Amino acid sequence: MSSAAEQETVAGKRAAGNGQDERPAAVDGRPRRAPAVPAWPGAPTPLGARFRVGPDGVAGTNFALWAGGAEAVELCLFDERGAETRVPLTELTHQIWHGFVPGVLPGQRYGYRVHGRWDPWTGARWNPAKLLLDPYARAVDGDFRLPPQVYGHVRDWPEQHVADTVRDDRDSAPYVPKGVVVHDDDDWADDRRPKTPWADSVIYELHVRGFTKLHPGIPEELRGTYAGLAHPAAIEHLVKLGVTAVELMPVHQFAHEDHLLRRGLRNYWGYNSVGYFAPHAAYAASGTRGEQVGEFKRMVRALHAAGIEVILDVVYNHTAEAGEYGPTLSLKGIDNRGYYRLQPDARRYADYTGCGNTLHVVQPHVLRLITDSLRYWVTEMGVDGFRFDLAAALARSMHDVDMLSPFLAVIAQDPVLRRVKLIAEPWDVGSGGYQVGAFPPLWTEWNDRYRDTVRDFWRHALPDVREMGYRLSGSSDLYAWGGRRPYASVNFVTSHDGFTLRDLVSYERKHNEANGEGNRDGTHDNRSWNCGAEGETDDEGVRALRRRQLRNLLTTLLLSTGVPMLLAGDEMGRTQGGNNNAYCQDNELGWVDWSLLEDPRWRSLTDLVSRLIRLRHRHPVLRRRAFFSGRAQSSDGLRDLAWFTPRGTEMTEGDWFAPAATLGMYLSGRDIPGRDERGAPVVDDSFLAVLHAGEHPVDFVLPGPPWAERYEVVLDTGREEQAEAPGVEHPAGAAVTVPARTVLLLRVAG
Repeated sequence: MSSAAEQETVAGKRAAGNGQDERPAAVDGRPRRAPAVPAWPGAPTPLGARFRVGPDGVAGTNFALWAGGAEAVELCLFDERGAETRVPLTELTHQIWHGFVPGVLPGQRYGYRVHGRWDPWTGARWNPAKLLLDPYARAVDGDFRLPPQVYGHVRDWPEQHVADTVRDDRDSAPYVPKGVVVHDDDDWADDRRPKTPWADSVIYELHVRGFTKLHPGIPEELRGTYAGLAHPAAIEHLVKLGVTAVELMPVHQFAHEDHLLRRGLRNYWGYNSVGYFAPHAAYAASGTRGEQVGEFKRMVRALHAAGIEVILDVVYNHTAEAGEYGPTLSLKGIDNRGYYRLQPDARRYADYTGCGNTLHVVQPHVLRLITDSLRYWVTEMGVDGFRFDLAAALARSMHDVDMLSPFLAVIAQDPVLRRVKLIAEPWDVGSGGYQVGAFPPLWTEWNDRYRDTVRDFWRHALPDVREMGYRLSGSSDLYAWGGRRPYASVNFVTSHDGFTLRDLVSYERKHNEANGEGNRDGTHDNRSWNCGAEGETDDEGVRALRRRQLRNLLTTLLLSTGVPMLLAGDEMGRTQGGNNNAYCQDNELGWVDWSLLEDPRWRSLTDLVSRLIRLRHRHPVLRRRAFFSGRAQSSDGLRDLAWFTPRGTEMTEGDWFAPAATLGMYLSGRDIPGRDERGAPVVDDSFLAVLHAGEHPVDFVLPGPPWAERYEVVLDTGREEQAEAPGVEHPAGAAVTVPARTVLLLRVAG
């Protein structure tokens, strides 16, 4: 170790009193209060704060905190004035500090101070001057601010001089939120989970605040909240669309990064978790302490009553405490080495997430934290599934991604979690982190191969149509192994991360200036086409083409085999002005603009999406539970899936490799694998979808027997309005003119 490093370590130890706590007699001018009563022994399980009636009928709360390696733990209780009472937890069972405190009732605010060595060079960052949030807190009261006092190390702010090996002894309690004791008294007996099969699912990704903030039908005091999403006006839109599940962007308690706060911005998306059991308090309409828990549950019940499942986007790969220069809010101060992956130089963090730290999921107590959290949201909060942000980071054993990792093994055998919907974002930013198609059979995955291929096809940038064929038919090249099904692929064209659908056809370059990072943030690989003008334009020809492209993209998505996912607002032409990384835009730029529905052109787009979803629900051939075989299903040579050229002939191997902008996909409904609830074979209509991305019309010859005798037009994206009435019929063998950049869907009529 260098002499400078030795001096920093000595300074740190001197400030820490060689690891012992030398607290002042007063904190910010308020004398510390001695505990009114000592803690009774209590129990080491369950972890967290659980109100109960204890021995002899005495009501109180049991507190239990895993803090491996700690030398002492103090429970800190706060009254209405903010005065602090410290209660030492003296019972220690298997590294869990615990105690039962009589008289502590629901609504009580609390935190922890954990004592131990300060030696960042070995990863030890205990600092009892920092009040820590209970990782198991069911509710959080207060906002996270990031003045220098909340950092475990010396940090002079705003100059940003950082000395991460020198301990800061200033009290952080006045500046950090507190956990809240919650009464677990809900009975879910009256709730009916929709339990929508995967193959029948249509997912709608939304932001609780952004979806409801501008909705004119929601009372103003409820906008931006869980209660707002539970309001009939919000649910009416979801029901009208026909979606079966909402995927909520992060609702775990999260914190804002200091670099955003310094620029007057906030973390809007919420991928910066700090409390894995607590609903984010800022999304609650009620200001009552801890009421966000009940409000969230009522929202889930309301969505379930409408037949809509609730899937949470969860961030267990990292926390808001960032790296060695980040704040000390919870896990870092409880046991830094136990919770986080550290580099061989233990002062530094292993970062597979791009966010400064990575949770050490192979550690039993970390794995327990995550699985306890997941089970809690299922059993006590009523949710139906999870989308795991950067799931590859959770699947890493020591360093490499391992599909036999402890995390995946535990999920596979857990009697609660193996029965809910599990969606992986199958990548992280570390070496070998891209794992699309590799997750085990219980899992579905965000399929970015689908996203990129569909975008490229409709901007006419594919060298041939081989990739498009795989994506339309369920991505069997990625998922047809180990018993996986087509619904392992969550198909999407847009998500929260990147352009909205309207921006995808309006911008070729990102425009993220409002983020304050010099337009350096966000991806450059947008695979977008602006249809001839960058951004908004008065050219009605360009605007009409963009609307057609929106219809093409949405129609492709909802006709593809797999599970479609829509981004909230895409069905009505929402724009972010070309910002493809609106993570910090908690304003009109990031919110859904409901006034768009006043324009009949955007309203017709919403109607098209609703019609396509209804079509999907009515026809099992569009939501198959097994992959296509491509083989003849009967003596007449009819196959369950066939591909055609504009000449009306089946595609040869050479056709797949030739440059092309047109693809005909025949879906046979004659013999769909599986049986209905009564055991009868599933039989459906057959369809021919013609996708033409070329800039000129094409004459497409409709295949004759055994495929069909005649066809009926069901949908034509070349038209602004889509009629529900039966369409025009064409005989087999007829050459139908398909306009430039159009999807034509035909039903076999005979």
